[in-house]
Amino acid sequence: MYSRIIVPIAMDQLEHGETVLERAKSLLDEGGEIILLNVVEDLNAYAQGYMIVDFPLEMMEASRGHARKTLTGLMDKHGIKGHVEIRIGGAAGVINGFAEEAEGDLVIIASHRPGLIDYFIGSTASRVASHCKCAVLIDR
Repeated sequence: MYSRIIVPIAMDQLEHGETVLERAKSLLDEGGEIILLNVVEDLNAYAQGYMIVDFPLEMMEASRGHARKTLTGLMDKHGIKGHVEIRIGGAAGVINGFAEEAEGDLVIIASHRPGLIDYFIGSTASRVASHCKCAVLIDR
């Protein structure tokens, strides 16, 4: 079993996140912890060179606050011992970096059925599985 499980959850995939969270609970060692991770994309990084609009800092902070509140509620609902971590950046890179930083034993990440766009740019789950230094379980 695992003592530190990292569960990245996207705000637009909460229903799948709940399923993954239950799977994480079943794999957790007694006394272990689950860390719910949400990555808020840094939209200003994409805007440079493509748009003149600058996304206000308040918008990013509101997104982080919403994610923290939602994920904390999810932990309470499922009786999870652990904590919530909110990071800003590109999803796959942040997930992989955080898994190493937090010394995670396992990352459980939800995946969707690949569409055409995934063949061109790859999915987050695929990039996490390919580059993460700890075990990765992809839940479909």
